Amino acid sequence: MRFTKMQGLGNDYLFVNCFEQSVDDAGAVARAISDRHFGVGADGLILVLPSRVSDVRMRVFNADGREAEMCGNGIRCVAKYAYERGLARANPMRVETPAGVKEIKLEVGSEGKVAAATVDMGRPSFGARSVGAKVADTDRTDCELECSAGTLTATCVSMGNPHAVVFVDDVGAVRLDRLGPELSDHKLFGKGINVHFVQIDSPTEVTMRTWERGSGATLACGTGASAVCAAAAETGRTQRRLTVHLPGGDLMIEWRSGDDHILMTGPAEEVFAGQWPGHEGSQG
Repeated sequence: MRFTKMQGLGNDYLFVNCFEQSVDDAGAVARAISDRHFGVGADGLILVLPSRVSDVRMRVFNADGREAEMCGNGIRCVAKYAYERGLARANPMRVETPAGVKEIKLEVGSEGKVAAATVDMGRPSFGARSVGAKVADTDRTDCELECSAGTLTATCVSMGNPHAVVFVDDVGAVRLDRLGPELSDHKLFGKGINVHFVQIDSPTEVTMRTWERGSGATLACGTGASAVCAAAAETGRTQRRLTVHLPGGDLMIEWRSGDDHILMTGPAEEVFAGQWPGHEGSQG
């Protein structure tokens, strides 16, 4: 199986061109190849496939083998991958995901290489209902989460995938290795959730740390940064245009007032290509 490793702000995935080859049992392949000690090492596996409704289609499998609805850093890399290999040359490019079709505007240099991209992430949805939380009042925006640190308040936001945003005074003091998995697999969230701890730096800047459902601590999360911008602006903590500081670098997020769509701008980079033995078959 031929693959290409790519990353957006250190959020790294292994990409497979399913226009030319196929992958059997992608969840099992994702678990094996993503292992950072016995595999190639990545936050997950992304399949780039033909689409009947857009330019290309993507499927994302986290490092634990579970399929995700959407990946913000991953979709920028998908657009770069498809454009530079001639799988799709549209700009803006439309990418089909389980969370809907997303439009990506590419920043293409003089040599035809994509350095960065802006993704229309669509509209955020707020409330426990949007993230599948098991609470009596599913319309409430915040959820009270009992955990080892006491009771934490999480703002629930869906960007096509579920997010819990916890605002804190000092994001560096958060025990992410303990609270991340505890909240991500909290009993309130039947299918798990992406957890983000966020420090407000100013009305236009925030710093966040993430525990991604199925992948653990990651250096960046594009859908998460979008959810954070929506949550911070909706609760009156910031403006609707933010620089989001993540461990792997910065994302620019704008929650437009006209149509309520969120735009995410960030880099996409290719790391290396290789081959993984076996596991070839049908992607389904």
